[in-house]
Amino acid sequence: MFATHTLPLVDPGGSASLTGLVAHGRSSALFAVLAGVGIALSTRGLQDPAGRDDAGRDDAGRDHAAAGVGLLVRALLVGLLGLALAGLGPPIAVILAYYALLFVVAIPLLRLRAGVLAAGAAVLAVAGPVVSQVLRAGLPAGPGPQAALDSLADPGQLLVTLTLTGYYPVLPWTAYLLAGMAVGRLDLRDRRTAGWLLGGGVALAVAAAAGSAWLVGVAGPALDLRGERFSGTTPVDTWWWLVVDAPHSGTPFDLAHTTGTALAVLGLALLLPRSVLWLPAAVGAVPLTLYTGHVVWLADRPTEGIPTLLTHLAVAVAVGVGLRLAGRRGPLETVVSAPGRALRRRVAARH
Repeated sequence: MFATHTLPLVDPGGSASLTGLVAHGRSSALFAVLAGVGIALSTRGLQDPAGRDDAGRDDAGRDHAAAGVGLLVRALLVGLLGLALAGLGPPIAVILAYYALLFVVAIPLLRLRAGVLAAGAAVLAVAGPVVSQVLRAGLPAGPGPQAALDSLADPGQLLVTLTLTGYYPVLPWTAYLLAGMAVGRLDLRDRRTAGWLLGGGVALAVAAAAGSAWLVGVAGPALDLRGERFSGTTPVDTWWWLVVDAPHSGTPFDLAHTTGTALAVLGLALLLPRSVLWLPAAVGAVPLTLYTGHVVWLADRPTEGIPTLLTHLAVAVAVGVGLRLAGRRGPLETVVSAPGRALRRRVAARH
């Protein structure tokens, strides 16, 4: 993610740079898939309901309500933070408001099993872009201005931006959420699970890229991809746009390819020794704090290049390792999660 924000995505000749080839579109997809994994891991207890208590109350329903309230509070805080960061005018698209809406979408899905979630991800990866193409007909092209705090004055337009026209539209991106939640329901301690994630992810990514390449060739002159750069959605002048797999195009092939790469990364990480993962785990334990600092820094100093990338990485490592050695959570992780946990406990106790 740091690389896509600080290094060129295309070379002077107009071709994709190394950063563009490796990370563009894939890092943000991994971000969204991990959101689903985290939600599933934090609500695993809902998969083993205790049934009904002595008074006949539904324990599973009570726990679901409590978890949903906690997740809703977290979504509200993360969403407000994202809108505030976008208001700083950073040179990047801030994902947090979209991320927060994905949390809300996840609430009614918390008790679903892995198979149902995986099937839902597959259906939505196809249907989401199609429905988006229909709903965006007649709307202005492009993502438009980033949603900031002043967007709250027009909640209808804010919802359209976050679900349909923005940089990370929630309608198709819910496929990432469901895929991640399905992974989080699996036995991640089983190395066979990791192997299936790695192998299946690679196969899905390759198949999506190959299928897209073939269909783009079939489309021929109906598509002119020269110099085309996508910002979350495709044009709506022809249905042929849905066969491309370009980064941030939000098509079925883009969703399938980037879901595959995200699954492969997760599978590989699960196969690596824990000693190898200590450093990235320390940094990954404070994603909201580091992401916020990264955005604020770029808003204040919108520089690019290798020195900028190395500086951001060095600070991230220092913060992550320092907090891990001190046995403390990230400050923003604490601020965002503590109110939700407290309210979740109160709701559970009241029931």
